[in-house]
Amino acid sequence: MAIIDFHNHFYPPSYLTAVRNGKSTLKHTTDDDGNPVLYYPGDYNVVVPGHRDVDFRDQVMAEHGISTQVLTFTSPGTHVEAPATAVTLAKQINDDFAEIKASKPRFTALATLPLNDPRASTAELDRAMTQLGFKGVMLFSNVNGTALSDECYWPMYEKANELGAVLYIHPIHPVGVEAMTEYWLMPLLGFVFDTTLAAAKIVFSGVAERFPRITWVLAHLGGTVPYLAERLDRGFYAFEDCRRHIDRPPSEYLKRFYYDTVNFDPKALQCAINFTDISHVLAGSDYPHKIGSLRQMLDSINGLPISDQDRADILGNNTAKLLGL
Repeated sequence: MAIIDFHNHFYPPSYLTAVRNGKSTLKHTTDDDGNPVLYYPGDYNVVVPGHRDVDFRDQVMAEHGISTQVLTFTSPGTHVEAPATAVTLAKQINDDFAEIKASKPRFTALATLPLNDPRASTAELDRAMTQLGFKGVMLFSNVNGTALSDECYWPMYEKANELGAVLYIHPIHPVGVEAMTEYWLMPLLGFVFDTTLAAAKIVFSGVAERFPRITWVLAHLGGTVPYLAERLDRGFYAFEDCRRHIDRPPSEYLKRFYYDTVNFDPKALQCAINFTDISHVLAGSDYPHKIGSLRQMLDSINGLPISDQDRADILGNNTAKLLGL
């Protein structure tokens, strides 16, 4: 049985070199173990070997029986840089991901975009899919405070719709991050709130309806979407604003989205399955972040009271079908 980890993260070495050489505005240090440490609003990442050494990852995956990982870039994204720098870095990251997926059979990837330059993002989406062979891209849940539903991104969605792209929404430091500076509340709660907010705006703004050939995937089990979708539907019936751009309840759109399993509570996973469908749930680990775990990914899915076929679909078949693997 193929096990495919949809949600995990990697920093290509060329990106870390660019940061080290001052081509980025990020503050960075090195910890006592020699790992780079990257700082950004509300959080920081310790770049452990799993983040930056593809051969190390390959060995860890073999030890856990993971067949494939879908590599994605991670916080803080390139959009925190000046636009010209963001474009240069995003292109280099995508070139590196393309090389990895071509040379290492255990890996595929989603591209990243210089999201603070919407026009350049449209061009890079096109290049990534038509020239580099990506099936889609990862988007951050907001872009320096600008919502993904903003009309500045609609030309990018037109291109994504034309290409039948997979667009994966992953959270980044949320609006209101200043209220989440204690107890690691920014990644623990802010991330899931920001994913929920992004998904709700994608639906209420009419983006999901206007661009029907885009396949949307939400990180961390959709934030709180499976739990709160009924409340969004109540808003649709109660408030004229919530019906302005859509003619069906939000849950009808959200049930078509895909959800990764980076919530390791089997009861939460069951809630998402009940909301959408087995075929729309994708195994994910958040490896190698500190609160990610390949083992917990496997244990939580194996703990579900579902058939062997359904389990195999979540563990790998759904992602293989989605990305044409």
